[in-house]
Formats: sequence, structure tokens, C-alpha cells
Amino acid sequence: MIKWIAAILGFYLFRFPGAILGYFIGSFIDGVNNKGSSGGRSVFQDFTRQSVSPEDFELHLLSLCSIVIKADGVVSQREMDYVRQYFVGAYGKDKANAIFRTFNEVVKKREVSAEKICTFLNQRTRYEVRLQLLHFLFGIAQADGTVRQAEIDKIREIAGYFRVSMGDFESIKAMFIKSADTAYKILEINKSATDEEVKKAYRAMAKKYHPDRVNTQNEAIKKGAEEKFKEVQKAYETIQQERGL
Repeated sequence: MIKWIAAILGFYLFRFPGAILGYFIGSFIDGVNNKGSSGGRSVFQDFTRQSVSPEDFELHLLSLCSIVIKADGVVSQREMDYVRQYFVGAYGKDKANAIFRTFNEVVKKREVSAEKICTFLNQRTRYEVRLQLLHFLFGIAQADGTVRQAEIDKIREIAGYFRVSMGDFESIKAMFIKSADTAYKILEINKSATDEEVKKAYRAMAKKYHPDRVNTQNEAIKKGAEEKFKEVQKAYETIQQERGL
């Protein structure tokens, strides 16, 4: 029950990435609450047949956040607060503080392998989920007001381990780092593309990110897919206005 509440709260706080992370953290809390009970569910039961302990879940998920926070060599308090805000908003102060103590330890004391974490998650998540996790990591990087090159490089590395295409990575990055050709990057085309190539790219991206492709009964995830679809539409409309299409 907690995981679904957390997913909905996460969506309202951080849209689709928050819904995904909320579901995962909520599953962790459910696992802790049910520890020792024969009827308890494993954290990743909806994604895999393998049994995963709450401790494994906590380490792998929170370590991804710590890798991005430490990427530029500075542990930013605003980035830490970004993660804390999500936990408090989703689960309340007491449970959030308990989770954040572990997170704090991971950030300050442990060296973790991005490749090992991503290999673990690749076996337990769908491609669409990994795309949304990249959204969340960019959100952390942006929390202090600037997404630095070291953070971009680290998230690009994680995207590679996640087996996310560079086209999808650049599309997600463009949603956080604005430039003159942001709309083109979201559609995964060059600014020199012909009008026909622009239309073709839009049709392909609209099909790729259409909410109907998200096969789930989770309303928060459905709404998150709709938001991403709107980003593609907005990019196309920007190019239309620019070119007078």
C-alpha cells in the first residue's frame, strides 16, 4: 500500500521520475514493515522473479544518487536537500530521516561502482523505467542551480551502463539544459534537418513516447508518460513557429 501512495506523492513532487522513485522507496518501506513475515513482498517483485532484500535495494538505489552528487567533487547541500525533500514529502519526517541516514552514509563514506549498480538494476527494470531514473538524476544535478560538465559526464556514463541509447540520453539532457537547439535535441535531430525530416522525427518520437506505450494500471506512471509526451509536442510546436510550418 505504501508504495502506491509514495508513487502518487512522488509524481506530484517530481512528476514521472518521482513516481518511479516513490514506488521503489515505498516498496523498500513495505519490505521493512513486513520483514520476518511469511507474507512479505520482495522490493522488486513487480519487476523480477528474483528475491531482493531491502538492504540491497537501499544500497543500489541511493548509491546512484550519491554518485551524481559527488560527480563534481563537491557534496552540494542543495542537492542533498533535493533528495531529502523528496523523502520527507513522500514518507513523512520520521521515515525519511531513517532512510536519509543511510543515504548520508553512502554519500560521504562509501565508494560505489556505477557499472555494478546499473547491471543489478538492468536485470530488474524495464527500459522506460531506466529513462525516468535518468530524469531524476538530472533533477538532482540541477538542484544547486547548475548542471556541471562533470555531472553530465557521469550521468552519460550511467546511461551507457543502463544501455540507454545516446539519442535518448541527449533528448533527456535537453529537457534540463536549454540551448538554441533544445527543441531539435528533444526530437533527436540536427537543426539542419529539412522540414520533412522534422515532421518524420516528430511522428517517430510521438509514437515512441505516446502514453499508450506505457502498459500499466498505475495512474501516476500514466500521467508521467503524458508529461513526457507533452515535452515532445512542445518541441515540435517550437520548431513549427520558428520555421512557419
